Amino acid sequence: MKDLLPSRAFSPALKFTAALCFCLLAFSSIQAENWPRFRGIDGSGLSSEKGFPQSWTEKDYAWHKELPGLGHSSPSIWGDNLFVTAALGEGETRYLFCLDPKTGEEKWKRETKLKKSHKHRKGSWASSTPATDGEHVYVEFADEESYMLICYDFKGNKIWERDLGSFTSQHGHGSSPMIYKNLVIATNDQQGPSSVTAFNKLNGEIVWKADRAVRRTSYATPIIIEHPNTGPQLICVSGATGISSLNPENGKVNWTTGEFPMRTVSSPVYGEGLIFATCGGGGRGKLLYGVDPTGSGNIKETHIKYERSTKLPYVPTPVVYEGHLYLWGDAGVISCVDLATQKNVWTERIAGDYSSSPVCINGVLYCIDENGEVAMVDASPNFKAYEKIKLGDQSHATVVVANGRMFLRTFKNLYCLEAQK
Repeated sequence: MKDLLPSRAFSPALKFTAALCFCLLAFSSIQAENWPRFRGIDGSGLSSEKGFPQSWTEKDYAWHKELPGLGHSSPSIWGDNLFVTAALGEGETRYLFCLDPKTGEEKWKRETKLKKSHKHRKGSWASSTPATDGEHVYVEFADEESYMLICYDFKGNKIWERDLGSFTSQHGHGSSPMIYKNLVIATNDQQGPSSVTAFNKLNGEIVWKADRAVRRTSYATPIIIEHPNTGPQLICVSGATGISSLNPENGKVNWTTGEFPMRTVSSPVYGEGLIFATCGGGGRGKLLYGVDPTGSGNIKETHIKYERSTKLPYVPTPVVYEGHLYLWGDAGVISCVDLATQKNVWTERIAGDYSSSPVCINGVLYCIDENGEVAMVDASPNFKAYEKIKLGDQSHATVVVANGRMFLRTFKNLYCLEAQK
């Protein structure tokens, strides 16, 4: 077989192309090590990082830091910067912290003053996870009068802030911002005027705004999916709209399943060509759809490929891993579903109540229960659970892993566990 390229030196154009490919691969690798938003880079809750144990003691933590007030948000991490929120009193003081993820040392903190406001007994005034693109960090806080989206640079300088208006809800605010290309996107599905809005991430100007039907507040964070037969899609969920797909470039609706019968708290997840999302109430998931995202218009009768109404999560977001769907319920009932056959492989119960979402790290599901105990289960057709690890403080926050470190957030503390070499 002849060589596809001549043996002489590469042309300048080929050198440039090779260099560009190398840079893109390097950037992708760097990006994959970070945890820039709720449940990781694409909201999947998946990490291939290795070396994290299933058993450890307090002396194994690299560091531990007490945070003021109360907060349920997860950290977001980019390089040498960890961002996490907390709130004091009855929500009148909200904080964004920037910490060194290697040491826990505080680099800076920024304060936002809002009005006292109500919340659900399981909620907090700092439940929204910041989003970052490596240059800026974006954070959301809300009370009844204001829904704030604020942008800071990595030195803590406020670049811009926008008030999306009043926020009417039964249980407070809980969704998180996300970034797509040059946009930062905020979902505002509430009991008042609702919308999804995309802002220019550099100056905060509105690029597009999509009005939404109004019903109950949604606490779900959207995701971007890349299906081989479609362009990129922004996937949002709410009770009033069910699962819906928007064009992230302009906000135009591609398709919708029609309304869900109940409230949405769990976020959507994408895997094996399907989007999965649940609705529920009273601490239980009541309905799950698995949706083929290639349709248009109302796709309820044509593109819902999987449906389930028992043993479902209400608050925890599912995980799709190696052809299986893992459903971690609020009361600790976990199911593994084979997506090729749509058959339930196993259902088991793990002690505890759960308001955090599981993440899958190198084939193991980690999830913190409300008493602050880390539960671990193999993401495998063969069920295996590990002894729980006590953190010593209540928790509603989701586990985070980035750059060889695992971060475990409780109501008032943040722990860092380094991967074993």
